[in-house]
Amino acid sequence: MTNDRRVMIDRRKLLKIGGGLGVALAAPTILTRTAWANEQLTVADPGGPYSPGYRKAFYDPFEKATGIKVINVARDAEPTAQFRAMVETKSYSWDVCTLTLSARDILEKRDLLEPINLTDADAPGLMPDALTPVWLGIDVYSTIMAYRTDKFDAAKAPTTWADFWNVEKFPGRRALRKNPIDTLEQALLADGVPLDKLYPLDVERAYASLEKIKPHVDVWWTGGAQSSQLIQSGEVDMIALWNARAQAVIDGGAPVKIVWNQGLFSIEGWGIPKGSPRAEIARQFVKFCADPKQQALFTEFLAYGPTNLKAYESIPAQRAETLPTSDANLKLMTIAREDWWSANRSDMAERFNAWILG
Repeated sequence: MTNDRRVMIDRRKLLKIGGGLGVALAAPTILTRTAWANEQLTVADPGGPYSPGYRKAFYDPFEKATGIKVINVARDAEPTAQFRAMVETKSYSWDVCTLTLSARDILEKRDLLEPINLTDADAPGLMPDALTPVWLGIDVYSTIMAYRTDKFDAAKAPTTWADFWNVEKFPGRRALRKNPIDTLEQALLADGVPLDKLYPLDVERAYASLEKIKPHVDVWWTGGAQSSQLIQSGEVDMIALWNARAQAVIDGGAPVKIVWNQGLFSIEGWGIPKGSPRAEIARQFVKFCADPKQQALFTEFLAYGPTNLKAYESIPAQRAETLPTSDANLKLMTIAREDWWSANRSDMAERFNAWILG
């Protein structure tokens, strides 16, 4: 069957369920199955805890609502090359894929993404920066500070990056990420730059600040698993790391606390490869994932925040406290601006690596 012929069939079938899926966004439980039992959609996600979380929140409910079987595969850690190859060869191994902001920007600039045909009006409750014409953000992760509560009690614990830099008042072993991303921002925040004035980054000021803390950094970590182990084992007393890594340590019983203040969050979400013969079905799936009740379900598996803030109407308060986009946490942070990093990433990586070695 040719791609053109397949698209025609898909569109006819979508006309039969399009109205129903609109209802599904408002009330997914009342949508009945359609006669799509022989159709399937292949989605690429990061694997690990994402797969069961997304399956409960999105894959199984969408399959139940439409009859379209959803098959998930683990994507590459950086899927842009694979994405580009699929579009250029017109050989599509999956129909929709999770993308970080940086991957989205790279693919969008090369015109490798399909429009998703979704507007703010279609998904009320979406946070700012969660929707573009070619991408829907569905979860939020954050880089935060965490510290050992057996080293610092609540009254004398670090609560800002300036505290992290203050080795006299807050003595202890420290760890930062061996990467300019987030680390430059943290250095500026430590030097007194307001959270809402970070960008464009004052690079010279950032390095002057980093020079002050460099002699006191015991470990420059390079991977998420390493960061978890450092704070879990007590090898360091305070650390910059991703919130889900810190939460996993806390859930495992380690005496660790997250500091949301001055955190830097980012968003990942769905993109559709340009020219996909199953783009219409993929668009309906993406729209389904904007629903707040569906997004609330993945938070049972992932310590990431939903982008549709109405999801918190369905998330238990105790769990909400651990998520980046809960109102109490989100207001303490700012988004890491990928547009600045897209323009400066190569130069910043080169300079940072030279600085670490110097």
